[in-house]
Amino acid sequence: MPTTTIQMQCHLPIPQPLTSRHVAVIGAGAAGLVTAIELRREGHSVVVFERGDQVGGTWIYTPKIESDPIGFDPARTKIHSSLYKSLRTNLPRECMGFPCYPFVAKDDPDRDPRRYPGHREVLLYLQDFTREFRIDELVRFETEVVRVRLVEEKWKIKSKQRSGEDETEIFDAVVICNGHYTVPRVAQIPGINEWPGKQMHSHNYRVPEPFRDQVVVLIGSSASAVDISRDIAGVAKEVHVAARSVADETSEEQSGYDNMWASSHDRSVRKDGTVFFQDGSFVHADIILHCTGYKYHFPFLETNGIVNVDDNRVGPLYKHVFPPALAPCLSFVGLPWKVVPFPMFELQSKWIAGVLSKPICTSNSREDDGRC
Repeated sequence: MPTTTIQMQCHLPIPQPLTSRHVAVIGAGAAGLVTAIELRREGHSVVVFERGDQVGGTWIYTPKIESDPIGFDPARTKIHSSLYKSLRTNLPRECMGFPCYPFVAKDDPDRDPRRYPGHREVLLYLQDFTREFRIDELVRFETEVVRVRLVEEKWKIKSKQRSGEDETEIFDAVVICNGHYTVPRVAQIPGINEWPGKQMHSHNYRVPEPFRDQVVVLIGSSASAVDISRDIAGVAKEVHVAARSVADETSEEQSGYDNMWASSHDRSVRKDGTVFFQDGSFVHADIILHCTGYKYHFPFLETNGIVNVDDNRVGPLYKHVFPPALAPCLSFVGLPWKVVPFPMFELQSKWIAGVLSKPICTSNSREDDGRC
């Protein structure tokens, strides 16, 4: 299908839905942006809450890191993005765009034409998408959602602007698109409280220079661990990549570096700076770098236990989108993580927008009253 035809799908005339609802979207990253478009295309009234000053979510790079690099201190200064400077997409651009707005290379010397572009090009794509469909008209920037709770079958949202002003509003539905690459998960290692070295999480990794001439134990074996281990191997004295299971792919990727080794998972640490591995080997390390993923976190959401995060699983959810007891007026976009994300965001948001256009049975309506 030609690109122009695909793009027109997002420009279709706004239909008159069976039911038009006032919907809050939390987050103006990739998931929130396409959700806003699909809701508006279905004829719903949309407000997007974004605590930052621009669209893009996790794709907004900043050299700043949090005041607590490991992420334990609840009072730490918080940074949303986990991007490191050298990050490139690990999916080709053909898979990185929304189906209704393909991620094509631009004939512009200031843009990145590579098939696997850097993070800046993804942010520019999202900015292009925002301008194309005038999504910024729907976004309230520098506005953080403080509380979301259900009151008499409506959603009451309290928000706080950066200026300090609070506001409380009522919505028919809420779609949560706040991402899940901000709150670090950290490996539990026996003896770590007495270990004298430095610890940090990959959430606060930006550039390799702070690791120069250091002995680093990097925990993890997924994409960020592979990227970051290569990044710091160019300046570090030694890099030991520790994982629960050393995959063949990871082992092979140690080739080309005479100062990087794949090790079995770290077993314990001691106060003399030693890190012991499962196979009995050990190393005296300066830094432990946790590339151990992130927690799902919804501090603003109050559902009286209907929706919860247990062992880092959000549930109960139907198809990872709707909590059955609160569907369809509460939904989530973007929770699965081993996926092709942008197309998934669009498909999920189309589903949500379509379902919200239909009459919804409530405790005050009967199945035979013509509305349900």
